[in-house]
Amino acid sequence: MVITIIVFVVMLSVLVLIHELGHFLVAKKFGVKVEEFGFGFPPRVWGKRIGETLYSINLLPIGGFVKLYGEDEAGSGRVSSGKQVTKDLHRAFFAKPIYQRSLIVVAGVVMNFLLAITIITYLFTTEGIPAQGNRITISEVVKGSPAESAGIRKGDLFIKIGNTQIKDTQTLISETKKHLGVKIHISVMRGSELKIIEVMPRKNYPKDQGPMGIAISQNVIFKKYPFPQSLFYGTKQAINDSGQVVMGFKTVVVEIVTRFTVPQGVAGPIGMAQLTGEFVRVGPTAVLGLVYMLSLSLAVLNILPIPALDGGRFFFIMVEAITRRKINPRYEAYAHLVGLVVLLTFLAVVSYKDVLRIISGQSILPQ
Repeated sequence: MVITIIVFVVMLSVLVLIHELGHFLVAKKFGVKVEEFGFGFPPRVWGKRIGETLYSINLLPIGGFVKLYGEDEAGSGRVSSGKQVTKDLHRAFFAKPIYQRSLIVVAGVVMNFLLAITIITYLFTTEGIPAQGNRITISEVVKGSPAESAGIRKGDLFIKIGNTQIKDTQTLISETKKHLGVKIHISVMRGSELKIIEVMPRKNYPKDQGPMGIAISQNVIFKKYPFPQSLFYGTKQAINDSGQVVMGFKTVVVEIVTRFTVPQGVAGPIGMAQLTGEFVRVGPTAVLGLVYMLSLSLAVLNILPIPALDGGRFFFIMVEAITRRKINPRYEAYAHLVGLVVLLTFLAVVSYKDVLRIISGQSILPQ
């Protein structure tokens, strides 16, 4: 339990700090004054000012923020009381060119994506990735089937159908279907002995069985790549996984809109802590894989054009770039405020479901 809490806090801290560090560094690069670098959301628990920036730890450990000078006037989700920025105008966020504000806003997303690529590249180099091997094994033989009548046994390793090498399930299926109702010779390895077996795949067979009446399995191998190949394949994998995150988010939104319910498997901070515990029990590599997926998910979801998120702020900047007119900061601030309320409400509902699941003793992972 203690180890799970420590791992979860460290993991969350790394993800948040990496994200906010992106905003912080790019803002500093362009001369924007950073008023506060916060871990978690207020109320503030602790803070220390170093130079012009206040570094703080806040009560709600569900994220972090970088407060930029003049951000209120650019739409930060905080509605200004009417006090305008007049001092050090050249260091205000809203006074910077569009391209600089855009880079500052997306910097956190980029940092999370780079962290994900770094982790997956490391895993591809050291641990390898699961890939299908070239060994097709018969895992089951149905009673009364052509395979049983011919003498095929569970555990036999497929070698050939006729003269065709069988190294994947697709080849096995296609070659079998070419010879329905025709006797074929199958080469299998049984232990260290090669056997040639004659069998006739049936044309008509039950829906839950195949022409020969066998179940097959393909072995899994872990393939490693040397650097920089691992970087190439890691980046490719991260892009593919990003697409899966987007599709998963789409499913969640559709479920909420059409059924007014949060889909099974969606978790908040409490659920993520539970999930961390399950990955901790598997081992360090599994935890590293979890950090990879969380960092990638954080990057993808943050870039979506949702008010209160980086993507929402980037969207308003792009509208300004297209229309050549600054959006009323008060309207933008209200949009982000509404977005924040919606996100926090969603988080509260998900956290409530997390608590109910934990009380009932259920796992967050599919069984």
